[in-house]
Amino acid sequence: MKTRLLAPIAAVLLLCGCAKVTQDNYTRIEDGMSEQDVMTLLGKPNRSNSIGLLGLSGTSSSWVSDDAAINVRFLNGRVALKSFESK
Repeated sequence: MKTRLLAPIAAVLLLCGCAKVTQDNYTRIEDGMSEQDVMTLLGKPNRSNSIGLLGLSGTSSSWVSDDAAINVRFLNGRVALKSFESK
């Protein structure tokens, strides 16, 4: 019985994860927003790279679904640039 319930629940959770990469959520990302706030909105990024130099830190993160991608660049943990790509 429990196994029968797990498959549909897992499918819904997977669909919900992809549904976060939308134009609507992209517009909710504001310049200066914290990296944590963006992750609360979109979840964990598919890709993320960080670098630090002379007291500054930079991170480039991407959230990707089958039909869209959101890319955000953070400077010292705050949104500095963002882009939306529809596939």
